Amino acid sequence: MRNYKLTDKKIENLVDRIAHTYKGDSGINFIDASNLPVRGEIIQILDLLFEVLFPGHTGKRSITKSNIKFVIGDVLCQIHAELSEQIERAYRYQCRIQKCEGCDCRKMAENASRHLLTQLPKIRELLKGDVGAAFAGDPAAQSHEEIVISYPCIDAIATYRIAHELYLKQVPLIPRIMSECTHSKTGIDIHPGAKIGKNFFIDHGTGVVVGETSVIGKNVRFYQGVSLIAISIPKQAQSIRGAKRHPTIEDDVTIYAEATLLGNITIGKGSIVGGNVWIGKSVPPGTTVSMAKSQSLYEHRKNNRHSKKRKNR
Repeated sequence: MRNYKLTDKKIENLVDRIAHTYKGDSGINFIDASNLPVRGEIIQILDLLFEVLFPGHTGKRSITKSNIKFVIGDVLCQIHAELSEQIERAYRYQCRIQKCEGCDCRKMAENASRHLLTQLPKIRELLKGDVGAAFAGDPAAQSHEEIVISYPCIDAIATYRIAHELYLKQVPLIPRIMSECTHSKTGIDIHPGAKIGKNFFIDHGTGVVVGETSVIGKNVRFYQGVSLIAISIPKQAQSIRGAKRHPTIEDDVTIYAEATLLGNITIGKGSIVGGNVWIGKSVPPGTTVSMAKSQSLYEHRKNNRHSKKRKNR
């Protein structure tokens, strides 16, 4: 196989061709502006937040009763500094897009970062309930520690609860970076704009999708492949931006594998949704929804033979 070498002239021509694709494009390149938030930095900040939320589980620092306050204090200071910088970048991006010149992006970033840190006690209490729901709902679970360390749903739900607080403060970009990083790792896609109550458990998890305007009550359990999605989006998606377009799941609902729930519907309290169903209408409380009983191939062939005999008579 002949080696192909790029000469200086070929590199120069290639550079010119690539640079030409940047002209007039405001989508996939960001030039002559402050840097965007850095994906790798966001992931590291998530790791630091997990150290606070699940002390002793990450293995990065030795935690004892005597040092825990010092360790957590040190981590919080690091999170505040690093997260503030990334949020400031996000706000500066937004100001450029909106042609805003009067914002104090630094102050806004520090306030948003501080808000998240003040919500960590609340997030911790919610996550205790989520881990407890997983332990109560999965007979294969041997301990709470096993769930925290190994269950993808805890990673996804914890990241969602962090990203949701930043979403509420209207921080651009970063909540989606967080949720999509976890989506790529766990296969669970929870939009940070969704509203999710306490004691939420996703069993197995792969393929679960929770859209932006979804509302999920307390004590809800999903299995793998459950999708809370919008009805097909019109070509001009801007026309429905901000509208309620995803399902509401009331308290104490169980939804089994591969169920798809479409649009602004409500699944009533205490209902059970069977696997592989497709629901586009609201379901009253206490209802069990399942697929119609399918006819076996044997029965289908047998009925066809009887039908042919009747026709031949």
